[in-house]
Amino acid sequence: MENISRRLFFRQGLSLGAVTMLSGCNLQDDTAIDKVLWVMSRWNDRVQALLFDGNRLAPTYRPEDITDPFPFNAFYPEDSAPEVDLLDYRLQVSGLVDNKASWSLDDLRRMPQVSQITQHICIEGWSAIGEWRGVPLSVFLQHVGADMTAKYVGFKCADRYYSSIDMPTALHPQTILALDFGKDPLPLKYGSPMKLRVPTKLGFKNPKHILEVFVANDYPGGYWEDQGYNWFSGL
Repeated sequence: MENISRRLFFRQGLSLGAVTMLSGCNLQDDTAIDKVLWVMSRWNDRVQALLFDGNRLAPTYRPEDITDPFPFNAFYPEDSAPEVDLLDYRLQVSGLVDNKASWSLDDLRRMPQVSQITQHICIEGWSAIGEWRGVPLSVFLQHVGADMTAKYVGFKCADRYYSSIDMPTALHPQTILALDFGKDPLPLKYGSPMKLRVPTKLGFKNPKHILEVFVANDYPGGYWEDQGYNWFSGL
C-alpha cells in the first residue's frame, strides 16, 4: 500500500505539472506566480524522472499503420526548413566525451542501425505514426566515450532549434539518431540530415537538422522549455 500511495502521489504531481505547462502563462515574467510555476515545472521534471523506466518500451506499430502523408511540424513554415549540404555535413561532438572528432554521414551510416515504427505525439494535440532508422544514441555515446554518469545530452540544430534530454532517456533502446524516414534518407521536411527520435517523449523533444551533440552536467534547457514548456515531457 505504501508503494501504491507513493506512486499515486507522483502521478498527481504529473497532472499538476501538466496544468502548469498548458496554462498559457508567460513563465518569463518576473512575478511571484511565475516563479511558483517554474518551481512546479522543475519539480514535475524530477517526478517524471523518478517514474521513468529505461526498460519500458514505447508501443510499436505495423507498416500499414504508418501515417501517409506524415505531417510537417516546426516553429516556421515548411519552405523555411534549413538546407544542410550533405557532402560537407559534419556532426560535432562536445562536452563530457573522450573523442570529440566530427562525424560525416558516411561515418554515421557505418555504425549499427536499428529501425522502429513508433508514434510521434505533438503537444498541439495531434499524433502520427512513422518509420525511422538510425544509430542507437546509446551506441553512439559509448563510441565517443561519453560520461554516462552525466545528467544531460543536448542538441544544437541548423534551424536555431535546441533541446536536451536526460541521460537515462538517451540510453533508452528506442532513442536513436535517425538518418532515414521509411526506406529513404530523411527528407528536408522531416529533419535532414539527422534528427533525434525519442518515442518516450513528446514531439518537441525530437529535434531535427542536428549539427551538434553534447554531454553536460549543467542544465542546457531547450527552445520551448526556456519559454515555459515542461522539460522532461515523458509519456
